Amino acid sequence: MHPDAPILSLFGGIGGFERGLGKAGFTGPVHTYENWDPARSVLAKRFPRAVLHADVRELPNDMHDAHVVVAGFPCTDLSQAGKQAGLDGSASGLILGVLEHVRLAKPEWVLLENVPNMLRLNKGNAIRVITDTLEEAGYSWTYRILDAQHFGVAQRRKRVFVLASRYHDPTRVLFRDLNEGRAVHHVPPSHIADANGFYWSEGNRGVGWGVGVVPTIKGSTTAGIPTSPAVWLPGAEAEHRFQTPSIEALEILQGFTAGWTKAAPVRDRWKLVGNAVAVPVVQWLAEGLKAYDDLDPVDLTADMSVGEGWGWSGALIDGRRLNGKLPDQLSAGPLRRRTSLARLLQERGSRPLSQKAARGFTTRLRRSNLTRDPGFMTDLESYSGL
Repeated sequence: MHPDAPILSLFGGIGGFERGLGKAGFTGPVHTYENWDPARSVLAKRFPRAVLHADVRELPNDMHDAHVVVAGFPCTDLSQAGKQAGLDGSASGLILGVLEHVRLAKPEWVLLENVPNMLRLNKGNAIRVITDTLEEAGYSWTYRILDAQHFGVAQRRKRVFVLASRYHDPTRVLFRDLNEGRAVHHVPPSHIADANGFYWSEGNRGVGWGVGVVPTIKGSTTAGIPTSPAVWLPGAEAEHRFQTPSIEALEILQGFTAGWTKAAPVRDRWKLVGNAVAVPVVQWLAEGLKAYDDLDPVDLTADMSVGEGWGWSGALIDGRRLNGKLPDQLSAGPLRRRTSLARLLQERGSRPLSQKAARGFTTRLRRSNLTRDPGFMTDLESYSGL
């Protein structure tokens, strides 16, 4: 694709798609739709040349003549922690109106992002409706779960990316790593790193454990309360062994620069970052779009087959729907991580996990049957005074 191709970003948030496309070298005109004022303040600050609109329901039929349409549409009705109303929900269901505009305007590329639960909820009804609609509009489509921790940031964040085109083969972009070779040497990961993430608000049915990474950054709990991941630093002084990252550290863990959301009210920055798309994943996808003419076809027959259900990956190939379970990282191996989680906390700040939070988490974990590292449990009990 030409780098000055017009771009339309829907449900813009804090501009993760715009940032990723820009880092890949796209410089064309941008129209962005976002109706939440705190997010709009960030977009206006970070993308002053973009045309900012409020209501995606007022999208014109020509979709501003965009060549690329991107949308990290609301997961409110699709996530396990949400309402689970699927595309019948008032938030996630907004994508249906977008797809109707796609049918009319026929943009060259469509890129969508949402939570993996959309592949399981109601037997995958959301992904079925989306791909059916795209197919009926004349689009070839493919999808794949990708995890941000393999793209250079210390955050485990699995998301489904759906890529579709009327004129091109989207598998060349989304699975191009299969043509770049497969990693040969796999070193089994250690159970402990110098910094290990978890969610202190869990402990009954899960921990969110991450070796060298934080678990998925969330906008808020089911009660609507912002909640930070915690980090265990086994080599730190006892009183500093459990920390929570600063908002600037979390911005970097999503691939933005520190202070990216400073234009928004302090109370809203957490939710804005938690709801964003991880920039490095978008950048990798955008680089594929830009280099499309130089990409070779990808043979997916060894990795996908015709079958029922929706695997971690899928595609429409020669009129047949295939699915498979390709890894959520690149086949050639993870991209280089710029900085470790421990170093990030040192450079960008953190604050101690409160003793009250640690005590509640420890109590819940003790009562559960969850497997945990003995050293982690010993440090928790000491830190929380139990």
